[in-house]
Amino acid sequence: MAPSATNGQTGDLAGVGISNVPANGNMASQNASHLAPLDMSKIIETRTTAPREVPPEGVIHTFGGESICSDHMMTASWNAKTGWSAPELKPYGPFTLMPTATVLHYATECFEGMKAYRGFDGKLRVFRPERNTARMLMSAKRISLPAFEPEELEKMIERLLEVDGAKWLPRSGTFCYLRPTMIGTQPQLGVQQPKEALLYVIAAYMPTLDTPTGGMKLLTSPDNTVRAWVGGFGYAKVGANYGPSLLATAEATRKGYGQILWLYEKEGYCTEAGASNFFVVWKNKETGRTEIVTAPLDDKLILDGVTRRSVCELARERLGNEADVVERRYTISEVIEAGKEGRLVEAFAAGTAFFVCPVSLIHHKGEDVEFGMGEDGKGGKYTKTLKQWLKDIMYGNEQHPWGVVINEEK
Repeated sequence: MAPSATNGQTGDLAGVGISNVPANGNMASQNASHLAPLDMSKIIETRTTAPREVPPEGVIHTFGGESICSDHMMTASWNAKTGWSAPELKPYGPFTLMPTATVLHYATECFEGMKAYRGFDGKLRVFRPERNTARMLMSAKRISLPAFEPEELEKMIERLLEVDGAKWLPRSGTFCYLRPTMIGTQPQLGVQQPKEALLYVIAAYMPTLDTPTGGMKLLTSPDNTVRAWVGGFGYAKVGANYGPSLLATAEATRKGYGQILWLYEKEGYCTEAGASNFFVVWKNKETGRTEIVTAPLDDKLILDGVTRRSVCELARERLGNEADVVERRYTISEVIEAGKEGRLVEAFAAGTAFFVCPVSLIHHKGEDVEFGMGEDGKGGKYTKTLKQWLKDIMYGNEQHPWGVVINEEK
């Protein structure tokens, strides 16, 4: 059975985000009865007549700087007068946008990141897709884009995989990346809610990022740079969260680090590792009990990651007698202190792209904090245990409601 909903911080942030953001004109119009809802029963399908070539096993995930995508994509357009068009399955290819499209000027864009997994039993699965589609609805509302039924977006994702999965993900133990996206397309300059939008879903190859040699090494963020802030939109998956962080990330890479550990406020609260959630495992200073600690959701500063949520829920369900999951604000000074006192156990980042990735080092203002990487150098005990539990669900070694099977075309 799936772990029950947890109390404490890991609540339904998607729902919280929706209720706390004032309804915009698009959302109010979307609820009008004369506007067409997103409805997969009206799907229009046009199969490709020029199938794309699947790269051989072990070949790079990009070609000439372009991501390798599957044969088809799903699209649906929206406008404020008529609502949603019929969803379309069509050949993968370029869009046409006017230079004045709102997404190009005002960042009216949101997206999701998720994966499809070819199980060791031969079945194709997606992992907790309802969490991604609910979060995308919340993100769309936050960025003044139109509403939709999350279940219909889930059907769009599933249909793309039903058609393209067998060809593009044939080998057991492999995955592809799924990118549902919505952009404002109204061709009019001026700071306003877009009256036209495009929703689309693509499937692409991505590299495996969860096993960097020697573990992920983090550099704490510069004092003059903040990735997200309370009252902002760090909890929503919008493009505006990512572009401004690239400069600091590039500087960290130049210095030999894998990602930035983003700190917040003068206290230096630990928030996220790059675009992933961050966990530290330590011994509680007072009780000596093992704690798996991560930043909270209640201040809406960080993303309610699906991998983060799953780690917390599985750890609470299966490690309850051994370790406590703690969601609270904590500082880099606390991490440094725990290291000096010998209380640090391990650390890891968690997200769709990096999965569960062991962290071996944090560099903060000339000082290194090192974390255990286990006897095999692939991560500490809890990192590897939680990672394996998730992997078993994703690839079908454990039959679990979180692993949703796709009924592929034969």
